[in-house]
Amino acid sequence: MHELSETADNIADRFTRWCEAVVRRLPFGLDRLVPQTFLGFALINSFTFGVDLALLTLLHGWWGLPIWLSVTVAYVCAFGLSFVLNRTFNFHSHAPVGRQAAVYVVVVVINYLAFILGVGSGLAALGVEYHLSRLLAGGCEAVYMYSAMRWVVFRRRANQPEPELAPDAT
Repeated sequence: MHELSETADNIADRFTRWCEAVVRRLPFGLDRLVPQTFLGFALINSFTFGVDLALLTLLHGWWGLPIWLSVTVAYVCAFGLSFVLNRTFNFHSHAPVGRQAAVYVVVVVINYLAFILGVGSGLAALGVEYHLSRLLAGGCEAVYMYSAMRWVVFRRRANQPEPELAPDAT
């Protein structure tokens, strides 16, 4: 089991170094404004958003489940995956998972009510195609979720140093 943890840490460290290298190359002074965790969040959550849309299409488009149920199931699956990937690869958190998971659930419930049901389902009810309404809601939730994950869910305490990355093995 220890070997699996070390492998995940090494992959997470490589992901972070890659994000740092990309951010360092941003033009127009953006390298000083964009944290590497923002790039990591964008990559991870773009992937999990794709998972969300694929599940939504499967559940509603192919299986004919009601839109509210399809959106909810796809959302829960995608956000569970997002939590695990961001905790491991982006924020390198080793804090107790229970408290973080509880805070994350509150953040996700607020996000769900405001952006998914409010914006997404509201637009769909107004006649906007359900994929487009989900994309529009996704833009709103991205800003909210990054902010909440960085400064609330995975925040570092004042006495908590940044994690040391393992030396690059390549």
